[in-house]
Amino acid sequence: MKFSASLKLNHVFRRLYRTNGFAGPYLVLYVRKNRTDTNRVGITVSKKLGKAHVRNRIRRRLREIYRLNEEKFLPGWDIVVVARAKALDADFDAMTKSYLSLAKKAGILAEVSQ
Repeated sequence: MKFSASLKLNHVFRRLYRTNGFAGPYLVLYVRKNRTDTNRVGITVSKKLGKAHVRNRIRRRLREIYRLNEEKFLPGWDIVVVARAKALDADFDAMTKSYLSLAKKAGILAEVSQ
């Protein structure tokens, strides 16, 4: 992630949870404008979804989806992605489509001119 940083602080996560989220079958996306020119991305996977290796696999997939599509996102946003139970059995393409459609709903995807 060359244009982004990780969200690590609990108070930032809690601030984002108070915003309106955008929900899909696999993910919930919370976004909020920040005062920088970079994006900060946080990923949450509940213990209810499985053991550590299962949660880590979902986290790795979500980080990779963001990394592959990073240039499509507008700069200056805090983004928190929460994995839902259906994300356990979802294939990579379905999760990618869900992630990008939620980002489009949230208004954080850049208009791509062709």
